Amino acid sequence: MIENARWLAAGFLLTFMSSFGQTYFIALFSGQIRGELGLSHGEFGTVYGLATLSSAVALIWVGKLADRENTQLVAVFVCIMLAAGAFGMTIVTGPVVLFFTIFVLRLFGQGMMTHVSQTAIGRWFVARRGKALAVTGFGFPTSEAVLPAIVVLLVGAAGWRSVWMMAVAVLLLVAAPVFWFLLGKGRTPLAANAVATGRGTAAPRNWTRHEVVRDRLFYLVMLGVLAPPFVGTGIFFHAVHLMETKGYDITVFAGSFPIYAAVSVGSSFIAGWSVDRWSARQFLPLTILPMGLGALVLAFGTVPATVTVAMVLFGFTAGFQSTTAAALWPEVYGTRHLGAIRALAMSAMVFASAASPYVLGTLIDRGVPFDNQLVVMAAYMMAATAVLVIVSLRLQRRATVDLEPQVCV
Repeated sequence: MIENARWLAAGFLLTFMSSFGQTYFIALFSGQIRGELGLSHGEFGTVYGLATLSSAVALIWVGKLADRENTQLVAVFVCIMLAAGAFGMTIVTGPVVLFFTIFVLRLFGQGMMTHVSQTAIGRWFVARRGKALAVTGFGFPTSEAVLPAIVVLLVGAAGWRSVWMMAVAVLLLVAAPVFWFLLGKGRTPLAANAVATGRGTAAPRNWTRHEVVRDRLFYLVMLGVLAPPFVGTGIFFHAVHLMETKGYDITVFAGSFPIYAAVSVGSSFIAGWSVDRWSARQFLPLTILPMGLGALVLAFGTVPATVTVAMVLFGFTAGFQSTTAAALWPEVYGTRHLGAIRALAMSAMVFASAASPYVLGTLIDRGVPFDNQLVVMAAYMMAATAVLVIVSLRLQRRATVDLEPQVCV
């Protein structure tokens, strides 16, 4: 991997810089934003949810840039646009400006930064795609471990708007030039002409997005892919309520996050090795099973230690899926139209993560116990795991004999 350091570094930096548009980062300023703009929790949540959903729709089209344009230019463009969103936070005065600011942050932060990284790595690497995705995906837990404490200190010292101005400076003066340098040279995968076998990682042909949306197996795969963003976001968003109903202090949940992050990092490398050793198709059924078990542990647990156990299981799914899902699309559908295909899948994942807090919150308001919701989500993930076992076998068979698409008519 040493000879590929420049491309891996670029992928890592892209995922790290996506933090400026991630929920956990923006949430660090939620109190100040609501206070200065006079918004209630519900009003801020509505603006945030609508902006996130809008960014998911836009990503379907903007994501095609990863196919059509040079990666160097796209990365710098995304960096500039993310800086524009960060600047918007320094001047926001009302809900309308806040909506457009969050829209830009979510589209070019959580959306395009991540999308460009995983699309480029998926296209550049074949034989060692899993390990490469695990290395570059390390940018996510790194930012989650480093930035919150720094932000809290800087907000206390300089004010929240000044912190966003610092983000603008970092993006324009540091990240953009580094992207320009690192991505100035493209990479051709050593196994570019490989043909898929039962354990291979190169697709036998390149699918268009039009073909993918008519492929039945794509929708069956998405049944599993969409579960972690929906379940994970919902549980994390309503963690305070969950801890209250269990009679635990919120510090029990917060204290489990470092363990969650550590497990997610380790499991991403396990997934990377497994994907390279076998294939993403074969590893796919294992990705959501740990989260299903974790939801059951949370639902039936009666002591604080069960929260830590659940977070360990959630960490396994987070690491497994981040690497496996990113490797699956180029492996199954090829790399020529990878940007358009990944944009479609990622847009659906953003929709799931945006809908989850609202759906689970509405059920809470209607008196549905959160433990019952956890059991239903766990049952869904168990059923989806069984479906993914069948899908995995079908995908392997199709890769081996190069079947035509199973078209929906």
